[in-house]
Amino acid sequence: MEHIRTIQVGEHVGQRVKLAGWLHQVRALGKINFILVRDGYGIAQAMTLDPHALAPLNGLASESVVEIAGMVVAEPQAPGGVELRDIALEVISPVTDALPFPINKRVLHASLDTLLDHATVALRHPARRALFRLSAGIMAAFREFLNDAGFTEIQSPKLVASATESGANVFAVEYFGKKAYLAQSPQFYKQIMVGVFERVYEIGPVFRAEPHDTTRHVNEYVSMDAEFGFIADHFSVTTLLTALVRHILTRVSERCAADLKLLDVHLPTLPAAIPHIHFRDAQQLILERHGEDCRGEPDLAPQHERWLGEWARAAQGSDFLFVTGYPMAKRPFYTHPDPADPTYSNSFDLLLRGTELVTGGQRLHRYADYAAALARARLPLEPFAYYLEAMKHGMPPHGGFAIGLERFVMQLCGLANLREATLFPRDQHRLTP
Repeated sequence: MEHIRTIQVGEHVGQRVKLAGWLHQVRALGKINFILVRDGYGIAQAMTLDPHALAPLNGLASESVVEIAGMVVAEPQAPGGVELRDIALEVISPVTDALPFPINKRVLHASLDTLLDHATVALRHPARRALFRLSAGIMAAFREFLNDAGFTEIQSPKLVASATESGANVFAVEYFGKKAYLAQSPQFYKQIMVGVFERVYEIGPVFRAEPHDTTRHVNEYVSMDAEFGFIADHFSVTTLLTALVRHILTRVSERCAADLKLLDVHLPTLPAAIPHIHFRDAQQLILERHGEDCRGEPDLAPQHERWLGEWARAAQGSDFLFVTGYPMAKRPFYTHPDPADPTYSNSFDLLLRGTELVTGGQRLHRYADYAAALARARLPLEPFAYYLEAMKHGMPPHGGFAIGLERFVMQLCGLANLREATLFPRDQHRLTP
């Protein structure tokens, strides 16, 4: 007898098969009993008129791990149009304790904090599981596109010696009697590796010790980074990024169709070319359309991003918008200034439905420029010696970007809180589970 997955049941009509999974639900409708079994892929239904067939389940709660054997029969009203009959049940791991909340309902009726406190159980719910299968699909498509484009995947250290990679606060850790830090990004290392492979990418955790308490931030998240050499300027980066985003959306629509349907996700509109607006023009647009004068500010507030997202959708027919040329005052020291106006940078943010999704740009590539930039930032050279060595010995014009995976899922799915898209969130108040 073949042991199959729930999503394969429809391929075995007229055959006797075995399924193994979690007891999702038992429904008794008079003399007819329905058993729903869930595995890591879907849910299958079994039916019996024999009450003795259910005897192994007496006293057990949902989520007990069971094996069920039966004949596959076509049944239009069953999930997937088929069900198992003439069944035999075996309990593999009995559960007698009640769950913290039911997970066999279409919607989880619990607060976000409760779901996160009991994530080990909540993540089993089909809708929660679909979010993270979507995350996996995004990462797979990211890798696929960049591998095909000649990029090499790297893994950079997460314990680093320098605490000044960016403006964010850092987590200090004890390291054999010395102070080290959790990496805020792979930025320095991916730039160094451009000098080795020319084109590199990384998917990995990054850590930001910012004491924020917003719906858009957590203190550990997954960053999808890419860096490549021999570019003309930051628009070389936006061109590649546009093609990458298009590939991810295409692959997700193909490979995660069932998850998208379950989550009722409508993928964003991506035109042939993503519109872009310079930072100064974006501020002027905000003033003209909304009466708020943010000129002179070095960054955009979340509300400004939302307004720009609305404008891009209405005026440009795009759920995406590049904002280019952020002030140098807001960008890290390694950012390449705009040659035409060095107060602005050759950098960009990519907004998705009015929220920042990607940050990127062109980097400095000459050692003398780095020395001058560090002096202007009043930062010493010594902590960056290993990084600057790469610049001393020949680095091409290069640039790259970083995509926050959880932010991507949040915006695709219209989630209200980034923690919903984070497997086990880490924030000011949460270090378990």
